[in-house]
Amino acid sequence: MTAWILFLVAVLPDAGAWPGFLGAGASPLSAEALPLEWSPEKNIAWKADLPGHGQSSPVIWGDKVFVTAVEGPMKDTCHVLCLSMADGQIRWKHSVASSDPVKSSVYVSRAAPTPVVDAQGVYVYFESGDVVALDHAGQPRWRRSLSNEFGKPRNKFGLAASPVQTAESLIVLVDDEGPSYLIALRKTDGTTLWKQDRASRVSWSSPSIVTVGGRPIVVCSSAGSVDGYAADTGEKLWSFDDVGGNSSSTPLPFADGRFLVGASAGREGQNAEGARKSNMAMSLEAVDGKWTPRVLWRNEQVSPTFGSPIVYRQCAYWVNRAGVVFCLDAATGKIHYSQRIKQSIWATPLGVGERIYFFGKDGLTTVLAAGPEYKLLAENQLWDPESVKPDAGAADREDTEERRRSAAMFSGPVQYGVAATDGRLLIRTGQRLYCVRRP
Repeated sequence: MTAWILFLVAVLPDAGAWPGFLGAGASPLSAEALPLEWSPEKNIAWKADLPGHGQSSPVIWGDKVFVTAVEGPMKDTCHVLCLSMADGQIRWKHSVASSDPVKSSVYVSRAAPTPVVDAQGVYVYFESGDVVALDHAGQPRWRRSLSNEFGKPRNKFGLAASPVQTAESLIVLVDDEGPSYLIALRKTDGTTLWKQDRASRVSWSSPSIVTVGGRPIVVCSSAGSVDGYAADTGEKLWSFDDVGGNSSSTPLPFADGRFLVGASAGREGQNAEGARKSNMAMSLEAVDGKWTPRVLWRNEQVSPTFGSPIVYRQCAYWVNRAGVVFCLDAATGKIHYSQRIKQSIWATPLGVGERIYFFGKDGLTTVLAAGPEYKLLAENQLWDPESVKPDAGAADREDTEERRRSAAMFSGPVQYGVAATDGRLLIRTGQRLYCVRRP
């Protein structure tokens, strides 16, 4: 038993948990945990309307589901909601005024960071810089405004990085054109455990905790570098800068000391040169007491969208802007197949049992067989496209003609993020949470 055990997340509840972004620390799911098929008339346990708008994923602790949202023309109010897993009813809502109100727009993040939850409560970071800790009954424990303390963000598209957690700390990455830093807050009272300043940059990627020989390391893949920090002290252990275009994907671990890096050329292709060499698998090892990052393989043919690449059952999966799924050998980076699905995705894929779920932006989830051969298992539309009424006022809220013309692309619902527990899959859109159940 080593000291590093102190940094594990608190014991999970018997009913299961999905405690953070992309399931970090989640309870194991059974092979057939999730339904294969659903539609508006089939296998929908419940759907809950949410106030305002949110792009964060839900998190789960036992029979509770937590989501966030912002509301108001200036994203004036930040909401934290607790819903019942059984029926989707809202158990409580806690709201705070934003300490950095900015105009609400489809081009600016709206409650984008996903919260984390443990046995003591839920911890929420909003892109306004507000950090709120609540107990499971919704009662406030503490609150801080990072924007007021360290400077307001300048990124015109907002911030989006989700926090990660250890048993003791909430770790928040703020990478921005203005003040940039990685900070660990004590869960019990919100005080600063450590803070590391970083070079200013434009990025929306979330950090991840990669374990190497039992030691947790916070890995940040963000706009021109991949960096590792000791989770307990914040000491910067290593940096890798032969990378570019890595401004949205989370560096997801897939084995001890191994993780993926995703990079995109960007909407205008401005990061094409750096991104071409930056979709890769990396490993970490300590040599003579010095941490050394190493590239295991690169693949110049793949790139992600807003979702992150994953490894599942010895295969790595990337989905590009056109909706092409690339399945690679996780050990070598060799492409097994590339196949276009019907919708591009913004959420990160999910592997469960013999399946991989790809959550299409416009509500169609494609289910493929896990493994090196392409096999389509199901295509599931969550809502009836004909019944969706676009947000008629979306264009009117934009400042430029270019933005007004493009706003129609984002005026309908988007599948932003998911959480899973045995028998149930939660899917978040901007204003609604769906629970899909196993028959």
